[in-house]
Amino acid sequence: MVLTPLPWQHERWQQLIDLQDRGKLPHALLLSGPRGIGKQPLAEALIARTLCRAPNATACGECHSCRMLLSGYHPDLQSVSLTEKSRQIRIDAIRRVNGFVSQTAQQGGHRVIRIEPAEAMNVAASNALLKSLEEPGSRTLFVLIADVPSRLLPTIRSRCQQWSLGIPAAEAAETWLAERLGGVEDARFWLRVAGGLPLLAEELASGEARQLRQDLRELFDSLVRGGEPIGEAARLDAQSLDRVLWYGIAWLEDLIRLGLSGDPARVRNSDLLPLYRQAVKNARVRDWFRLLDYAREQRRLLAAGGNPNPQLVMEAWLVRWSALLRS
Repeated sequence: MVLTPLPWQHERWQQLIDLQDRGKLPHALLLSGPRGIGKQPLAEALIARTLCRAPNATACGECHSCRMLLSGYHPDLQSVSLTEKSRQIRIDAIRRVNGFVSQTAQQGGHRVIRIEPAEAMNVAASNALLKSLEEPGSRTLFVLIADVPSRLLPTIRSRCQQWSLGIPAAEAAETWLAERLGGVEDARFWLRVAGGLPLLAEELASGEARQLRQDLRELFDSLVRGGEPIGEAARLDAQSLDRVLWYGIAWLEDLIRLGLSGDPARVRNSDLLPLYRQAVKNARVRDWFRLLDYAREQRRLLAAGGNPNPQLVMEAWLVRWSALLRS
């Protein structure tokens, strides 16, 4: 198996490997862009090529180094990510990175450090990483991956070369997604729901995520018809608060677009238009903006490592929804 970038990343990939082949690739890269845009495949392809002993346009996939990487372990790769019970990357993990950087590469090539999501590093962890970023030693590559790079300390960002990935052309994304979902129409619908982010669209179309969306649609319908918000919140107690808020934000943005323009073609979730039209009748656009601000702030607090009570946040948010729909 050869790790390759996604089809729409060809130009970016050529730029990266050209820098690498000329010895001009910086020691620290920051790959950024919204979740679901495809940062991970690009990072994985670059890491594989960096560690490969016989790279071509991509890693060869056959040498001992490639086989180790594909097996799930490579002694010259240090990966840092969130643990199951934590929303922050803490200093202990970065201390292990610093120890790793001080060692010689076991395979005689590069040492690679991957940190994702990089913005999850708390202040102590970020400060601990600075020394290694400033003095990485030879043949060391840091790959930091961030959904929201502005949440990284400026001192971290300034020591990395930033590569921001944009939303791919719809045609390329639809072709790729249609192969995975089994049809162009499905691909087009879910890509629009996901705001043009193809990997997120694939995730949203999966069974569990699709069921959550259906549950939320029924909840939205119930609130529009006068349902009791506290009781509705209880239906979501086992769901991811972050994902529920994501859907809510996307739907509020649709409501605002429809309320301001009156143009149904501008909404992303076209199947919700009947509910949107009813909701738009019951509340003013500025009220939807306030509710949107609340949802965004709750997601920001979650991303910053906060640990709110999901049930209380859900209840407070749905009470606000309900109050607007009945106004």
